[in-house]
Amino acid sequence: MQHSHPANLECAGTTALSHIATCRDVSKLRPVAALQMGAEPRATRRIFIRNGLATALAGQLLPGAPTPAAAAASAASITDTNAYLDRWPIRNLPLAEPSSLAAKLISQNVTEAWVSSLDGLLHKDLAGVNARTAETCARHPVFRPIGAINPSLPRWEDDLDRCATKHAMRGIRLHPNYHGYKLDDPRFLELLKLAMSHRLFVQIACVMEDERTQHPLLRVAPVDLSPLPKALEAVPGARIMLLNWQRNSGGKPTLLMLKETNVLFDLAMVESIMGIETLLEELPAGRIVFGSYAPVFYFESAKLKLQESSLDGKQLESITHGNAARWLHG
Repeated sequence: MQHSHPANLECAGTTALSHIATCRDVSKLRPVAALQMGAEPRATRRIFIRNGLATALAGQLLPGAPTPAAAAASAASITDTNAYLDRWPIRNLPLAEPSSLAAKLISQNVTEAWVSSLDGLLHKDLAGVNARTAETCARHPVFRPIGAINPSLPRWEDDLDRCATKHAMRGIRLHPNYHGYKLDDPRFLELLKLAMSHRLFVQIACVMEDERTQHPLLRVAPVDLSPLPKALEAVPGARIMLLNWQRNSGGKPTLLMLKETNVLFDLAMVESIMGIETLLEELPAGRIVFGSYAPVFYFESAKLKLQESSLDGKQLESITHGNAARWLHG
């Protein structure tokens, strides 16, 4: 089960790491959830474990100079394949203003961030949403616009065509669980074919918010990925990237299910200490891309995943920007 929450409330391990990255006084380490919401933490088992982990990690990460691998990860140029513009529907987000988000990303060595709009979750006028995204990206060169498409809406094909021809977008982002269709829906297959005809890649956002923190009137289950292998067989050559994916989907391990495909996976919800190293035991570095899910998640949390994993130079180059660049122009 994933433990990542919107509004920068993340799993215990990732939260501890991101807090350490900004707090140099171990005595001040507290759960980020409490820090974010401005409340004093209650004494629970989870908080006890979280604080114990933070203290243990602080003893390893704070003293002395960083390792060469960590220093290289910190200085690496990054293409962030998973970022968003605009407002989360029911919660205020830090860095929701495009100028603030752009400044944060640039300060963290991000040379390009692929952004779509959170308005794409619930708005029906996606032509307007995508036009605003393109305009924002024109004002902030660090952003690359990614179109929001909903194949359950009338004339969605026109929305996709505008993304490619009017806005010169290179990819589109889907939210099937918010838009009410599954990956075995004939409309999804038609979308893959049309995207291929325009040489657009397709990103699928599998989870946007932990089910435990969702508003009672806005409960949305994760995307069931189990039909995806058959969809890829039906539309060979389709380029698909999974964002905010979970290790288990539809009762099957996601990585095993998609092992023989060309699907790429982002890092935003890869949890646990040394999570990238563990992932590399199951996937080659050529199929992993950097994604932060900023500003919903802290950007530093994703970057610290690179720094605390032992990656060689080639793996680091591939994950931080090389794979994204090759895929973008594939």
